[in-house]
Amino acid sequence: MATHLITGAGSGIGAAVARRLLDRGDELWLLARDAGRAKELAGRYEGARTLVGDLAEPERLSWALSHQELPERLDSLQHIAGIVELGPVGDTTPKTWNQTLAANLVSPAELTRLLLPQLRLARGHILFVNSGAGLNAHAEWGAYAASKHGLKALADALRQEEHGNGVRVTTVYPGRTATPMQAKVHSQEGKEYDASRWIAPESVATAILTAIDLPRDAEINDLTVRPGR
Repeated sequence: MATHLITGAGSGIGAAVARRLLDRGDELWLLARDAGRAKELAGRYEGARTLVGDLAEPERLSWALSHQELPERLDSLQHIAGIVELGPVGDTTPKTWNQTLAANLVSPAELTRLLLPQLRLARGHILFVNSGAGLNAHAEWGAYAASKHGLKALADALRQEEHGNGVRVTTVYPGRTATPMQAKVHSQEGKEYDASRWIAPESVATAILTAIDLPRDAEINDLTVRPGR
């Protein structure tokens, strides 16, 4: 039985991955931003363990995790949570930049740092759910795209650093996916949202499981998933 720690299990891609892993009998540890959210996740995913740590405050993650029981080993750490706030660079305030970078880049880096011993012990897998915006930046996506470009750099450096420890690192770049975040993006863009036009979260979950289930003689470094419609 493999052990996984997942951020973003409350909805969208993270929820699809968590359900698939739980249904096949794996052990889940789910990161929640507060105790109320942790209770909600524990009720939704029977048998899953929860940890409380707010990705909006990466500087407090070390303190938060030091006061909780952690898994002894991790077969995968999956960074799936993220936030988005669209707007022209000329209108984007330092508050938005800092919030976006904290949740999408600095917290994944810090969470990885804190859990590397467990990942090294298991010769585990670190998986980052990035975005098409992590490869190409478009107008009004500046802060989000910058955070995701940074996340790509983090993954690429980490892959080289941890290769000798047997830790695999994969980045998945989904195109537009039918999640609550996508509904928010459409609202910010002033567009009508039609979930049927976009990738189902379950399809991205299939790509993620393919990467982490790959035999040890191979590694998927980067995986792009695009809408098929």
